[in-house]
Amino acid sequence: MSAVLELGLKLPDAGSRHVRRELHEQLRAAILCGRLAAGVQLPASRALAGDLGLSRNTVTAVYDLLLSEGLIASRPGAGTFVTAASRTTGPRRETQALIRYDLRPGLPDSSSFPFDIWGRLAGRALRRFARAPSGYREPAGHPALREAIAGHLSFARAIACDAEDIVVTVGAQQGFDLIARTLGPGAVVAVEDPGYPATRAAFAAAGAEVRAVPVDAEGLVVDALPPDAAAVCVTPSQQFPLGAPMSEARRASLLAFAARHDAVIVEDDYGGEFRFGGAPQPPLFALAPDRVAYVGTFSQSLLPALRIGFVVAPPALRAALAEARALSDWHGPAIEHATLAAFIAEGHLARHVRRMRKVYAARRAAMLEALGRCADRLEVVPGAAGLHLAVRLRDGDAAAVARHAARLGLQVETLAYFAAERPAPQGFALGYGLIEAARIDEAIQLLREATGQA
Repeated sequence: MSAVLELGLKLPDAGSRHVRRELHEQLRAAILCGRLAAGVQLPASRALAGDLGLSRNTVTAVYDLLLSEGLIASRPGAGTFVTAASRTTGPRRETQALIRYDLRPGLPDSSSFPFDIWGRLAGRALRRFARAPSGYREPAGHPALREAIAGHLSFARAIACDAEDIVVTVGAQQGFDLIARTLGPGAVVAVEDPGYPATRAAFAAAGAEVRAVPVDAEGLVVDALPPDAAAVCVTPSQQFPLGAPMSEARRASLLAFAARHDAVIVEDDYGGEFRFGGAPQPPLFALAPDRVAYVGTFSQSLLPALRIGFVVAPPALRAALAEARALSDWHGPAIEHATLAAFIAEGHLARHVRRMRKVYAARRAAMLEALGRCADRLEVVPGAAGLHLAVRLRDGDAAAVARHAARLGLQVETLAYFAAERPAPQGFALGYGLIEAARIDEAIQLLREATGQA
């Protein structure tokens, strides 16, 4: 008997549009709580589809989601296996009950990704490559993808750039790594505190001297920047994780600092495509293209498993970034690049973002409404973009609350996880990418209950 079938899966009828979501949620919950232990081999997608009376495409899409979340791994020639479920950024597994509500930040709703369209375009790309001569590709990325990204940025973010300005990367993380390499070892790099830990790690691993700079309600505190900074990393659209956009005064001050000290601004446009209120501010790159390296990724707008990002480079860094890319791994996966190029060029990316913006807006509204009923214990930090809300705990220890929440089946991330040198506010970054609007009130009520137990 298959370990999956022994779980007693309860799925809607095969024709229901909720089958994929329910299968994903039930398998995911079984992995997180240990009912499907690390190392267990899952049935082949065709076999599981036949056993459950589902289409193979449905099972394949669910496996892809679990793969993108790091919960399963595919071993060529061997099969698909459950990975160590305890390797999460939230509370450790020994404190977890069955996780029913996942409010981790920065994770998109992968179940809404148009897998059928992607599969069709990928097949077309494979056929084209089968007819093309083999050989290595351009280090900066597939020309068609770079052209498509330039067009998309002009449409979505009012960024004027050409394909020659773009270096395609393996996610935003490789973008940070390549920029760090162009700066050289020992370069002073300023980062936000609290901020994205992976950014700090990328620059530190490349030998940079990382300096943590505080943030406040207007974003990065420019007056606290070290004068010898060769690069300044910021999230101006929505400071990650606190959520405030960088004020116009701070933007002007930061650009003036970069010009005065000949520094590069590394702009991580986190949350830029998902904005839910207020007048959008232009990216820093649009204001100073000679001073800003704009780093983007499709992990949030599309699918984390794609692992495709990009850097729009200022003129002084273009050649060095392309060379660093060539030395790193020569070039990216050309077939996936060609598929994404067609996906963007044919309008599928724009349509998907528009659709998901409505979905996330509804979830955000539901979370704000639910948090409003907990205002005596939780304070929402103002923000208008991205896939999470930052909230401060009015009293108590956020880590203890997170542990109690895990025992109740709720996974949350504390703001302390993102701190570098200074204590972060007692609170949480509550994501709404992995939870439907109808379930958000129940999740927030569990969080309220956990605050009373800590």
